[in-house]
Amino acid sequence: MDYVTPKEVASTMMNAALTKSSLSVKDLLIRGSLSGALLAISVCLAFFATTQTNFTLAGAIIFPVGFVIIVILGLELVTGSFALVPLAYLERKISMRTMIKCLFWVFTGNLIGSVLFALLYWAAVSELGTIDTLGAIEKMIVAVSEKKTIGYGHNGFAGLFTAFVKAILCNWMVCMGVVMAMTSKSTVGKIIAAGIPIFMFFALGYEHAVVNMFVIPAGMMFGAHVTIGDWWFYNQLIVTLGNIVGGLLFTGIAIYYTFKTKEEPLSSLTK
Repeated sequence: MDYVTPKEVASTMMNAALTKSSLSVKDLLIRGSLSGALLAISVCLAFFATTQTNFTLAGAIIFPVGFVIIVILGLELVTGSFALVPLAYLERKISMRTMIKCLFWVFTGNLIGSVLFALLYWAAVSELGTIDTLGAIEKMIVAVSEKKTIGYGHNGFAGLFTAFVKAILCNWMVCMGVVMAMTSKSTVGKIIAAGIPIFMFFALGYEHAVVNMFVIPAGMMFGAHVTIGDWWFYNQLIVTLGNIVGGLLFTGIAIYYTFKTKEEPLSSLTK
């Protein structure tokens, strides 16, 4: 059977957490950078679909392609790690230092890959800044980057809290995609299972830390009225925190602790 039961998935979640936490800094950076770039490519593709069709769901249908590549190749996305790696710490299988090291270097790798692709995309589209006219995709990137930063900032605490809540809801779905991929042993099964929650978060316009690592700096390169301070204060830091809460609390802890195999009481074993 291709299907993997939830109890088996809980065991797989812990194994994945231990595997991730045992990776070297080099591997975390390489796999994290590739993931950041792949997600950035997916954003461009999704924006292309949206601008070509004027149908926002078209972009949401296309966007999961990068995520499923990341899952199938076993690359590292910090938003998924937020749901898994802390479980190994909570079960006292790794130290806090190991957990923080893993999450920090994956985050760094995701940031490097996202910004690098943003720079390459800007260079390709603008021919190193010699072309000032923006295409439909670039205009959308600029608009989205401003909405995700100064758009929240203009509303003060209410705006920041909105970004935080959207980030919780986002990574609830993203990490559900990570876990759903574990419910199948086949490539096709993993693609379908992982892709469904990713479609949901993107269609609903929630906030994903790694997506924003590309969209916001790319928007700045194309002329968005956003500063580095706007990027980090109005979005990146608060969204990362929300992603941690959503991924760990609503997916990692919720799924693992309701389905993990419980040891039988000693009294029942002696009967």
